[in-house]
Amino acid sequence: METTKTTVLHDFHCQQGANMASFGNYDMPLWYKSGTKAEHLAVIDSAGIFDTSHMAVVTVKGNGARALLQYALTKDIDSCIGINKTPLTEGRCVYGLFLDNDGLVIDDAIVYCLGDESYMVVVNAGMGGDIAVHLKALAGSGAVVIEDLTDRVGKMDIQGPNSAKVLKKIVKDPKSLFEKLMYFSFKGGFGSCISSSTVELKDGTKVLVSRTGYTGEFGFELFVEIGALVPLWNQILEAGKEFSVIPCGLAARDSLRAGAVLPLSHQDIGHWPFANTPWSFALADRDEAGNFTKDFHGAKALLKSTWTRHTLAFAGFDPRKIGAEEANYVADSEGRKIGKILTCTTDMAIGRVDGEILSIAGNKELKVKGLCCGFVLLDVARQPGETVFLTDGKRKIEVEIRADVRPQRTARAPIGTMVD
Repeated sequence: METTKTTVLHDFHCQQGANMASFGNYDMPLWYKSGTKAEHLAVIDSAGIFDTSHMAVVTVKGNGARALLQYALTKDIDSCIGINKTPLTEGRCVYGLFLDNDGLVIDDAIVYCLGDESYMVVVNAGMGGDIAVHLKALAGSGAVVIEDLTDRVGKMDIQGPNSAKVLKKIVKDPKSLFEKLMYFSFKGGFGSCISSSTVELKDGTKVLVSRTGYTGEFGFELFVEIGALVPLWNQILEAGKEFSVIPCGLAARDSLRAGAVLPLSHQDIGHWPFANTPWSFALADRDEAGNFTKDFHGAKALLKSTWTRHTLAFAGFDPRKIGAEEANYVADSEGRKIGKILTCTTDMAIGRVDGEILSIAGNKELKVKGLCCGFVLLDVARQPGETVFLTDGKRKIEVEIRADVRPQRTARAPIGTMVD
């Protein structure tokens, strides 16, 4: 039996009275004494911080590194940046998937271009070894060096509209850091993950600052050497006091990401063909004949797949939830089973007014109780606006199929409007 791991922030979580549970074989905080609702709303109103050092980092370096990732990743890294689809270059990162021979999802990932033939790949908890093995198999006997840095990287996130205001208090040169730091770009480096830019804290700690995250809100993912994570966490908590920054657990991370229509790997996407989902942007483009515009591992199997089920986002009409337990299911208006529940949580920052979903981010006076939201896997397609029912056999709740859920998200906000 595999021993449950802990992160270097585990003592902090326990000292703060966090409710702990196993996630990805790590003992992680679900919520603190403040509670999931307060943590969720902190990210919408100001900022919250998350221990994400359970995530895994794999480096891919050397002659042929780019060619390897171009084949291994579903996204076309030679045509992926902005509306003009320019190539992935140093200081930019991109989201994609790793598939097996049958076109089934091994894991999703963000790939960071550190420089010429030097990349950092961030995957989910417990997946560093699997992805490293997968990449080594695809690389063969070439010159590419693939290293699994699992449990050797310190990572935390600060998310919410005041994130930059907090971060600028602890970095040496905030003006340089934030200049042209657009969504899905990064600056700096740490340890063996070095780019040509340098970002240092006032205490001299080198950090990689990435304008990414898993909440749908403006914020950053921060990477440091493992021994620097606890001091960084404490510095941000201290700098964030005037903004009421609080630590947040995985429950708030889950409710925020679901409201932002972001998938959880191995739950909303998993060991089935990656087709008929809200996240087709993770794949290479298709030509007029429906073929992918680049070859990638698993592409042929995906094109031949007879998968007809549909992964769809939904939002309810009140906060009530029906969990994603195996016995629970999705039914039509006649009570017939038409699919399974993948995720069901409550986004506590939204509510319905005259049928329209509104967010407190756009109206501070709005009084909301939250709406359940998440993803279902249905046997047949349903269009946005259609309703289905989640049920545990006794209770049932009506939910609406949605193209989007929480409005007024800030993840892509111009950074100049978020710094001062």
